[in-house]
Amino acid sequence: MALQDKIDQDIKSAMLAKDNARLRGLRAIKAAILLAKTEKGPSEALTEDAELKVLQKLAKQRKESAEIYQQQNRDDLYQIEMEELSVIESYLPKQLSQEEVEAAVKQIIEQTGASGPKDMGKVMSLANQQLAGKADGKTVSQIAKVLLQQ
Repeated sequence: MALQDKIDQDIKSAMLAKDNARLRGLRAIKAAILLAKTEKGPSEALTEDAELKVLQKLAKQRKESAEIYQQQNRDDLYQIEMEELSVIESYLPKQLSQEEVEAAVKQIIEQTGASGPKDMGKVMSLANQQLAGKADGKTVSQIAKVLLQQ
């Protein structure tokens, strides 16, 4: 089942359950998917990778907004962002732990034969392909930087 069809069904069930927090998150996902579809053209369908990137972008936006609201002591807005983030994350693949990311990056470093910080580009390009949707790019970058400096 396509992500958009699943979202439509979940919106209906959230409406029936009167779950406003979930409904807000689902509507944000639907709007982002529709926007991404219209950017490609009216007859273009989104691939799974494109849908995943849309979800990751939404999750990143919610995390950043939540951090700002928390710094400004706006708990009401922080709570809204966190509710929407939990809905969005439920459609993303399970994220890898810090140890799993580190092990994957070590393996990538061995594959590419990287020997120092100058090889960061090679490592990151392969890591972004292999870990897409499974780990945050910022985390992968930090781990790769530490491992390449050793």
